[in-house]
Amino acid sequence: MTDDTAPLTPGAPADLAVDPVPVLSVEDLRVEYRLRKEKGRGHLVAVAVDGISLQVYPGETLAIVGESGSGKTSLANAVMRLVDTAAGRIMFEGVDLARLRGKALRSVRPRLQMIFQDPFESLDPRRTVLETVIEPLVINDIGTAEERHRRALEALETAGLTPAARIGERFTYELSGGQRQRVAIAAAMILQPSLVVADEPVSMLDVSLRAGILRLMADMRDRLGVGYLFITHDLSLAWMFADRIAVVYLGRVVEEGSPAELIGAPRHPYTKALVSVIPVPDTTVSVDRVVLTGEIPNPTAIPPGCRFHPRCPLYRELGEPEECRLVDPVLRVVETGTPTSERATYRVACHHAPRDARTTTGDAVAATAEEQTP
Repeated sequence: MTDDTAPLTPGAPADLAVDPVPVLSVEDLRVEYRLRKEKGRGHLVAVAVDGISLQVYPGETLAIVGESGSGKTSLANAVMRLVDTAAGRIMFEGVDLARLRGKALRSVRPRLQMIFQDPFESLDPRRTVLETVIEPLVINDIGTAEERHRRALEALETAGLTPAARIGERFTYELSGGQRQRVAIAAAMILQPSLVVADEPVSMLDVSLRAGILRLMADMRDRLGVGYLFITHDLSLAWMFADRIAVVYLGRVVEEGSPAELIGAPRHPYTKALVSVIPVPDTTVSVDRVVLTGEIPNPTAIPPGCRFHPRCPLYRELGEPEECRLVDPVLRVVETGTPTSERATYRVACHHAPRDARTTTGDAVAATAEEQTP
């Protein structure tokens, strides 16, 4: 059982010397959706994920951050094989999930679990809590009925749902939102997976409940060595919980690094805009907010060149350079002044990314870490 009063340390990095082989390696992943045209024949192709590559290591949390429409959930669904991929590889424990079908895919499901955004929709109201948590064991034919019952009660206790026997008798619709999400976590963790994809797992909960759920997930990560692919639109939440952050815009990773570096010294203009609107507790600090104009472009008509240039403040500040309009920037390694490894490497996709981009907002956020605890 987790201690909800324990501090949640921002950006506590995983040990880079342990488990150097990633549990998940996504390589040049592409996800497309075919849409029927409103008038006439034919289809449009919406590119939701466009060449994303990333790794998640055992015991590590990689946060995927971006606005709505950036492709975060499509990436999560592709990793879980809930949607098909158009190109690329999804290497999970050495096996390409994108090529698996039928029985072969089902055989890896126990080690690959998902926590959905809405516990009010993801849990079956016709089942009791105990039946919900036992179901993964039944589906995968694990243990006897007695063993399943015992493991389910242990999972509920670990998830902070006590007394487990009494709560297990309730139907899921009788629980609060926080309790339902703990049930969902217990059901995902009972199989002891290697990787958990968490799609906005606390966005539907009250702020007062979020810290408890995140501490529960952090405790299970530390005890079980599970890796998290953590999807969120809240950069401050990612900064508190993740070991690394990848910022996604219109289906591409535009910046990736450790929370301390990415929040304290963002280099991509999009990341700078996201960082600038993080609430800062210190009212004496003057923050220059960067309010982006317009919406994320339609994924059926991605702009040429840098896909962010139509909304980019730096593009306008530099006099609208032709390079931004014509050349698609690649994700490149930049120096941060700290020792690097494959896991700690800092990457950014911008033609004009500065070497030192420390901002007032980044300094203020980093300086008030304890006050930002959810």
